[in-house]
Order: sequence, then C-alpha cells, then structure tokens
Amino acid sequence: MSRVIPSWKPCASSLCHKPRKVHEVIFFLAIYLISIGTGGHKPALESFGADQFDDDHPEERIKKMSFFNWWSCGLCSGILTAATLIVYVQDHLGWETADIILTCIMASTIVIFYIGRPFYRFRIPSGSPLTPMLQVFVAAITKRKLSLPSNPDQLYEVPESANNQGRLLCHTTGLRFLDKAAIIEGGQGSVDKQKNPWKLTTVTKVEETKLILKTIPIWLTSLTFGICQAQVSTFFIKQSATMNRHITNRFVIPPASVYSLNAIGVIISVIIYDKVLVPLLKRATGNERGINILQRIGIGMTFTFATMVIAALVERKRLNLHLKDPIKGSQSMSVFWLAPQFLIIGFGDGFSLVGLQEYFYDQVPDSMRSIGIGLYLSVLGVAHFLSSFLIIIVDQVTEKRGKSWFGKDVNSSRLDYFYWLLAVITVLNFFAYVVVAQRYSYKNVQKRGGVAIADCDESDSKQAHMPSLVNFTSSC
Repeated sequence: MSRVIPSWKPCASSLCHKPRKVHEVIFFLAIYLISIGTGGHKPALESFGADQFDDDHPEERIKKMSFFNWWSCGLCSGILTAATLIVYVQDHLGWETADIILTCIMASTIVIFYIGRPFYRFRIPSGSPLTPMLQVFVAAITKRKLSLPSNPDQLYEVPESANNQGRLLCHTTGLRFLDKAAIIEGGQGSVDKQKNPWKLTTVTKVEETKLILKTIPIWLTSLTFGICQAQVSTFFIKQSATMNRHITNRFVIPPASVYSLNAIGVIISVIIYDKVLVPLLKRATGNERGINILQRIGIGMTFTFATMVIAALVERKRLNLHLKDPIKGSQSMSVFWLAPQFLIIGFGDGFSLVGLQEYFYDQVPDSMRSIGIGLYLSVLGVAHFLSSFLIIIVDQVTEKRGKSWFGKDVNSSRLDYFYWLLAVITVLNFFAYVVVAQRYSYKNVQKRGGVAIADCDESDSKQAHMPSLVNFTSSC
C-alpha cells in the first residue's frame, strides 16, 4: 500500500526522507499480521491435511506416511519460486509488483481452500486436550502410596464397544508412576463408584500423557539441528553476498536466490526417499515405513554435521582469498562454492525436518495433533533464539580472549571457527539423541478386535526400542 498509494509513498523522488508515522504503523501491522496468521494456520493446516487420511484404512494409512514428504516438497517448491521468480520481480519490476502478485496468490489459495470445504474430513472437537493430562497427574499423585498390580490388564480401561473418544492405546512399561492413575480401588466391581475422572483415569489417558512427556527429550535433542538450520538463512546468505554471483556479464544472482539451493536439496531428497529408498527398505526390513521415524531424523542430523564441516572449509578458503587480495577478495570466488553446503543440509532436511513433522504428528495423542505440529515449529523458533544467544556468548568470550569471531562484516569475522564449533556441538548432541532414541517406545494403538498395532509398526507392543541408526535391517 505504501508503494502504490501516492500520498503514502516514503520516497517522492530518488531521495528518501525519514519515514512518516503511518509508514511505521503499516509496516509493523503487516509484520504482526504475518506472525499471527502463520501461527494460526501453519500447525492447524498441516495436521488438518494429514487428518484427511484414515488410520484404520490400510491403503489410506500407507498414503498418509507419504503425506509429510509431499507436503514438504510442495512447501519447498513455494520457497524455490519465492527465492527466484519473486526476488527477480522485486529487483527488476519493483516491490509493489511483487507484493501485488503475492497478495493475489494468497487470495486465490483462500478461495481454493473454501471451495474444497464440502469434501474435507473434520475431527469433532472433544474438549480441551490438556484436561485429561491434568487428571492423570492428579489421580496418580492421589494414589501414589498404592502398589501397581502385577498384571496391567487389571488397570482401568473402557470396553472397546463403549469407547467413543477415539482410538484406545496399549499399556507400556515406561513412566510407571503414572499408571497409578488407572488403579481400581476395591476391585473391578467398584468401578461405577469411581467414575470421577480426577480419581480414576483410563489406560489410554495415561498412555497419552506418557506420549507427551516422551516427546520432551526428542524436542530438546532436536534444538541443535534447528540452530544449524538458522545459519542457512543468515550467515550462508551473507557469505553469498560477498562472492561472485555472475552467471553472465549481465545476469547476477540475487543473494536471497541462493537459498533456493536448499529447497532444491529438500525436493531431491524427498523424492528419492519416497520413491526409491522406502520401497527398497520395506523389502529389506519388513517395516511399512522402510525405517522408523527416529532413525530418519538421526540420519538427517548426520547430514547437518557434514554441512557444518563443509561450510567451515569453504569459509576458510573464502577468507584466505580475502586476506591475499582485500580489494577483490572473495569476489573472485564463485558463489557456487556454497552449493554443497546448501544442498547437503537440504538433503538432511528431507530426513530430519520431514521426520520431525511426522514424529510430532504421529507420536502425540490424536486429539493433540495440531499442538504436536506446533511443537515441531517451536523447535525451529526456539532454535533461532538459541542461535542468537550462542552468537552473543561466543562474541563476548572470544572478544575477551583477543578478537571476536564476529566482526562488522563477514570478511572481518571468523565464521569458519563458528561452524567448527557447531559441528562439535552437533556430534555431542547426536550421541545424546541416539541414547534417547534407543530408549524410546512408540505409540501402540489397539486395532478393532483388540489387536495392538504401533504407529511405527512395532512388533513388541510393550516396549519397542529404536535399533542402531546404522542397522536398517532391524524392525522398527
């Protein structure tokens, strides 16, 4: 609006004056609207899309396992278009033209979404998903002095025929203290007298609470991956701005367009994984996913480590060129030297990023799936804050020891040292992740008829551990 409406234009000529108050208000209003809109639609839309597949239908269940692959592929296709076509329009036709195009695209997506409304499947709301968790904690604390029965079948669960609250979960052996919430005091005959949910909860509610608690270690060990991700859209782009971006004498790649290499890496990775690796691994492991979710995330973390190592080596070469010739410096170095680190971390995103989406959707209670996607998004959001804090800490520590690793620009900085630091942190975090993943037990859902099936196709419904990340022949 500030570019199209004449009276709102900040620049009447080539000389720009101090922005007026209306410009500041509109700018920050737009930024906050984007944040509110993203926070509202992103977790809800992704989980809503996955909810269109029926978990109890064999064919739809298989298709659902590919949903997050193609969701990410479509998302990266949008990023690829934005980083190339939209950036080109901004540079050559003006920001107002690009903004009008984006507004029209957004308006058309809203129209298409509402046209499809009669065909969508909707999950019926069943109250706050957090209340049952609180009930489990209250009931478990109230019965803390009681002893658990030797047979978990003696714990309270509603009959399958009487269940109208979604899928029933199987009992698992972890976090046994919470099982006390399902202890029936006085024997089976006294169940009707204890129907207060704050005193007696079902095994399913107990297991749903366990699921949420078990996501915490995975969430924490995923933050390092997010910190490395934060460098792609910040320092990697700043490096590209100092390098030779000429394709021809007339055509120069905008620095922001280099980010498209990351999107290309994700698209390639997802296609190869879904169409080549999964069919091969299915035959080798007998697992309907090929490999389990946590293995997929762990493989992506190894790509992240490789990215930080390569980024450190490339940055060292760029700095050496700058030291030899401060005038031309890294301008003599092609920007495509950065292609390996963009592509490799893109390959890793096809494993870790998509795996995290799948994990936080599948391994939370069915009623909390949009919250699960929110937890996935929070990994990236919190990691960006942690990246900023890490930079501040490193800056202060290195400045006290002589010279800060972060100067006024990338040429006066030592980003190669910072990348090596991230590589070390990634390795240490990876070992912690493996320990957590090996002890993890997946969600076990009771199929109709009382047969247990895990969302990860577990063969052991009581306690299924994650095998070694390099041992793909083991069952999930």
